Amino acid sequence: MGSENDLRIVTDAMPAAAVRCARDRTFLWVNPRYAAWMAQPPGAIIGRKLHEVIGTEAMRAVEPHIERVLRGEPVQYERLARFPGLGERWLSWSYTPTVEGWVAIGSDIHDRKLAEEALKEEYRRKDEFLAALAHELRNPLAPIRNAVAILARKGPQDPEVAWSQGVIERQIEHLSRLIGDLIDIERIARGKLALQTERVPLEAVVDMALESSRPHVNAAGHRLSVLLPSERALLDADPPRLAQVFATLLRNAARHTPAHGTITLSAAVEGREVVIAVEDSGAGFDAAEAAHLFGEGAGVGLRLVGGTVALHRGRIEARSAGKGRGAEFVVHLPLAQGAATVREPAPRQARVKPVRVLVADDNRDAADSLKRLLAHFGHDVRVAYDGASALRIGSEFKPRVAVLDIAMPGSGYDVARAIRRQQGREVTLVALTGLGQEADRKRALESGFDYHLVKPLDPNELNHLLAKLA
Repeated sequence: MGSENDLRIVTDAMPAAAVRCARDRTFLWVNPRYAAWMAQPPGAIIGRKLHEVIGTEAMRAVEPHIERVLRGEPVQYERLARFPGLGERWLSWSYTPTVEGWVAIGSDIHDRKLAEEALKEEYRRKDEFLAALAHELRNPLAPIRNAVAILARKGPQDPEVAWSQGVIERQIEHLSRLIGDLIDIERIARGKLALQTERVPLEAVVDMALESSRPHVNAAGHRLSVLLPSERALLDADPPRLAQVFATLLRNAARHTPAHGTITLSAAVEGREVVIAVEDSGAGFDAAEAAHLFGEGAGVGLRLVGGTVALHRGRIEARSAGKGRGAEFVVHLPLAQGAATVREPAPRQARVKPVRVLVADDNRDAADSLKRLLAHFGHDVRVAYDGASALRIGSEFKPRVAVLDIAMPGSGYDVARAIRRQQGREVTLVALTGLGQEADRKRALESGFDYHLVKPLDPNELNHLLAKLA
């Protein structure tokens, strides 16, 4: 009896509801918390059937859980329920089987559930904002990429023009990848970022990093030295993301080094890894600061650097002799394994049988530049700037392929359905859009599109698709 009284003292004082029930669904005992939830004294509950106390609707909801616990399974679940003395609240229940039936412990988790729902809503709104921002940023990149591709087809060029064109193309690719990260930024924060790896020489990655960081170095009048190993160092890496690592380190060095300082990027092959160091003559840091450079509290740039290096199976360390004595960031990366070769770039052009193509986009620069480019490839192209015009032109032109912007006036989804009704399977529908989430791709395919392509698209990719369709 003493132990039972001690147990009752504990259960009576606990902030959770406690109930003991028999296999025939009879209340054997309840604590004061549960009785208060039911707005009845314990004596008015004990000995009665569950359905008599909680009601038939609630009984239907909990019966599957009761059947499981009576089979000897521990059961846990959460449920939104209404109690006379509590109101409508989210509760967490834990059922434990006993010889005579089961014991149930219930906790009020309403405030936590509301906080979770509010957080989910905040994430949803943020994701919507980032998706809209990514869409708006992708749209101007599309005509820029198309214009650069048109220049590339104009025959031999001045070397400076050709170099400038290459820089623009690479930076468009870099921007496109970074914009893609915006719509999945939570994945980056959780370290769930998936790399798109290929075999690449270290010097190609360094060249990409120098392109984006050199203006920062030059603006401060720094002297930059680059020392690469004499042997070829191949990496299995995501080139734009790895280049972003070294570009960030170089920009940080330029920012924290007084004007007309020195910055050195050096690399050496050591065993089965390559070691790349970025050293400057700048502000430096002490040991306490070094411990937090890549973790919580660090700037976004260095946190991404640390995370990206880790995803490449590497490591990074920071060194400094102290305040005002410069800094050195050293990245260790594994060399590529096996005999795979460096990926060759895709052919710049494809010989394609001419195809009738309808391009519909309310961004006139995007539509007109894509028309000019596809015409250079030999295709017969018509352009519309809204959904109504696309349907009118499509009914007369009978395109083999319709490339439709989803967000144009008239809705690309509705236009796709209407064109499909007009021409059936004789037309291939291609969604070319700044909306790049998986839900956007799924909705496009469900609306009748055959392909979902995200801006800014490599024009040669679209031409290769047309070649396949032709």
